[in-house]
Amino acid sequence: MSTEKKTDEGHDGKRVDVPTAMRQASAQLTELLQCEPGSVSAVKATDDGWSADVEVVELERVPDSMSVMASYRVQLDPQGAMLSYERLRRYARGQIDRR
Repeated sequence: MSTEKKTDEGHDGKRVDVPTAMRQASAQLTELLQCEPGSVSAVKATDDGWSADVEVVELERVPDSMSVMASYRVQLDPQGAMLSYERLRRYARGQIDRR
């Protein structure tokens, strides 16, 4: 008999692995925004779950290099459910960061 606490969603309380957190962040943000997913550019474990930066296509343009992309930070609980998101920046697909 397991002593782990079950949550309302039926999760067993364990933290999902990195690939699952990446997929969950991308899928949930895409569903919410109804935008084409790009990629997950960062993911890290936090005290409260996961933080992931997801790139999405906000506006398709021709040529493709002129499409408008956006970077979003997604906060997930330990089981991969979205808690919050915020847009960090918008940029043209072909734009390169200069740091």
